[in-house]
Amino acid sequence: MATYACGHINPDSDSICSAISLSYLKNQIGEECIPARQGEINPETEFILNKFGMEKPLLKTSYAGENLYIVDYNNPLEAPKDIKEATIKGIVDHHKLGGLTTDEPLECWIRPVGCTNTIIKEIYDSYKVEIPKDIAGIMCCAILSDTVIFKSPTCTKVDTKACKELARIAGIEDVKALGMQLFNAKSDIAGATARELVTRDYKDFEMNGKKVGVGQLEVVDLGLFDNLKDDLFADLKALKEEGGRHTVMLLLTDIMNTGSQLLIVSDDESVIEKAFGVELKNSEVWLPKVLSRKKQIIPF
Repeated sequence: MATYACGHINPDSDSICSAISLSYLKNQIGEECIPARQGEINPETEFILNKFGMEKPLLKTSYAGENLYIVDYNNPLEAPKDIKEATIKGIVDHHKLGGLTTDEPLECWIRPVGCTNTIIKEIYDSYKVEIPKDIAGIMCCAILSDTVIFKSPTCTKVDTKACKELARIAGIEDVKALGMQLFNAKSDIAGATARELVTRDYKDFEMNGKKVGVGQLEVVDLGLFDNLKDDLFADLKALKEEGGRHTVMLLLTDIMNTGSQLLIVSDDESVIEKAFGVELKNSEVWLPKVLSRKKQIIPF
């Protein structure tokens, strides 16, 4: 029975880098573990892996009969479809508890920080395992990405401290300059279809018995979407109907102007207006200072 470390569906950089960094740690302490992913990597993650000479984790969507370490999620809607047939050995995550249950006791590292790799850095420290330069590099990048170069309200002092320590190991002199390189790579939407953009960083949530989907695209210039809005709305509508969802939302996040344009397709837009205290115009609204789906969208 093999053991894997794998993140959520539609993996982001933290999900991919966590699978790699946790697997290396497990192997160092005598537990064979293989890094895996449930989907294709995005342009930012590809930039990170290429920069530090790392290979993509194994593409694997079925884990029946396997051991599994879950990283960067614990929401059943983000898990493999056969998750109940896998043995969950542990969870390393920075999100709210999402409803997964296990038949056996498990290792659990869940902390209210901005990035899963921040927690994995603490696990390395706990086991006194030295972090290789390349793995330190991808972990540093994951933190920069998830915390929006320390701008996100999810960012903590623990994240900034871990990022600086990892940067020192990796020989990164200017973390903020590296962060901008990441978001320039993340802003690459050339040739992508509307469905690829909507689901690039997309998650489903169960809310009061209804399914709500929220996607997010973080870019350095919202002008990139000026000629794509109609296509994005059309795909949001299609995605809503395909999954029987109550609402599908897409956050177009401008990291330079620190805010997000929220596009909405819903059975009842008044729910969203009430949640955020706003009035929608043509099913969209600008939300100043909103950068985090996890902290500034989902709870409300």
